[in-house]
Amino acid sequence: MIGFTDFSDTTETARMASLPQNNNPRASQRRPLHLLIKGRVQSRSIYAKLIDISEGGCKICATEGFANLGERVTIRVNGINTPLGKVAWVEGKMAGVTFESPMHVAVLDHLCANVYDATDYQKQRMHQM
Repeated sequence: MIGFTDFSDTTETARMASLPQNNNPRASQRRPLHLLIKGRVQSRSIYAKLIDISEGGCKICATEGFANLGERVTIRVNGINTPLGKVAWVEGKMAGVTFESPMHVAVLDHLCANVYDATDYQKQRMHQM
């Protein structure tokens, strides 16, 4: 069984956001989301926290060792499938995913607007699998 990390600690969330970033230049702006997501790394099912997302990729956090460099990743965020991705970097419980094709900016805008404008009850339902 895959381990589960408690994401209710806002101190941990702030610490994760302050971790060093990959030094590669970004083609698009990262947007913070902080949502619990379900995905797959290779053939393994995972539960992770989506820290941020952009047209070109995302940063996720799960139990240490959940992903290795170069592994294929699929993620579903609030009912929307992201493009197929590949693990670009791993640092402890954090991993950066590069999408193989960019997420359309309109889809990204829609996803972020739904999360930002949601009521507390709706946000709680977004975390349910």
